[in-house]
Amino acid sequence: MVIYIIGMIGIAAFSITGVVAAGKKDMDLFSIILFGVVTALGGGTIRDLLMDANPIFWIGDETYLWVSVAAAVVAFFFVRFVKNTYPLFVYADSFGMCLFTITAAEKALSLGFSYPVAVLMGLTTGIAGGILRDMLCGRMPLLLGREFYATPALLGASLFCLLLHLFPDYPHSRYYGLALAFGLRCASIHWDLYYPRWLLYRGDA
Repeated sequence: MVIYIIGMIGIAAFSITGVVAAGKKDMDLFSIILFGVVTALGGGTIRDLLMDANPIFWIGDETYLWVSVAAAVVAFFFVRFVKNTYPLFVYADSFGMCLFTITAAEKALSLGFSYPVAVLMGLTTGIAGGILRDMLCGRMPLLLGREFYATPALLGASLFCLLLHLFPDYPHSRYYGLALAFGLRCASIHWDLYYPRWLLYRGDA
């Protein structure tokens, strides 16, 4: 029940990032809601399609859909009063990404997939919604920057799977994975942590 409630918070957080990202485009309320819903539900939809999970999570439980719509509507009327929405955008996006990564990995394992597949499904779910949002907004996805974005989610999902493998009866492994992922992401935001240049592909002009 706790993880279900946290999942709803994650859906709301991701929906808010869609509204914040689209809020500078002078869109109408319907378009804004569409951005929020696509951002919130896109990653999980892709995950369920890849894993052939039936029904898709928000069809099986429409609460996810209505929470994303409600969050988008509230955010639409709220963000106009906030002068600098970027910190809200970044932290909400990070929380949603990390949370969806862990819950998606957990779902993959529950469906019988291996640990490596679970980690990849978790990461795909975590970043897909944000990529769809950024593409629709005509902005470069955060994933393509050199900052720590997907790496914290990858490490968090890996820790979750490792703890679950070593301690299968321990019920709180997901929270350690989430804490690691979100903690690393917040640290990278707060201290402007980036990959060292020797780990970057510079390419040839």
